Amino acid sequence: QVQLVESGGGLVQAGGSLRLSCTASGGMFSSYAMGWFRQAPGKEREFVTSINWSGSTTYYADSVKGRFTISRDNARLTVYLQMNSLKPEDTAVYYCAAGRGGDYDRRFVYEYAYWGQGTQVTVSS
Repeated sequence: QVQLVESGGGLVQAGGSLRLSCTASGGMFSSYAMGWFRQAPGKEREFVTSINWSGSTTYYADSVKGRFTISRDNARLTVYLQMNSLKPEDTAVYYCAAGRGGDYDRRFVYEYAYWGQGTQVTVSS
């Protein structure tokens, strides 16, 4: 069983930056692929980015490519999401998730076994 706790959300102006963190406990963090999803009010949870167990492979949604960067520090049991050039449409609750299994492009909610409680990101125009 893996527990995930996100932090770093907040209110930022358009064009600004935030860095989210997600720290794990209770499992073999380095064996999991990690992902970030987001959910805006009235919308479905959507894929943002993911990273494989070693950090050597990353995937991004087209909407964030070139602006967001995912990274991980297995020694610190933490995955990060650096968000630059933020837009009002990036406003959402951001969730981190852990997925078992192989190294592949996993973009669906059902491909992740463990979820954090989410952190709110609000981008003002």
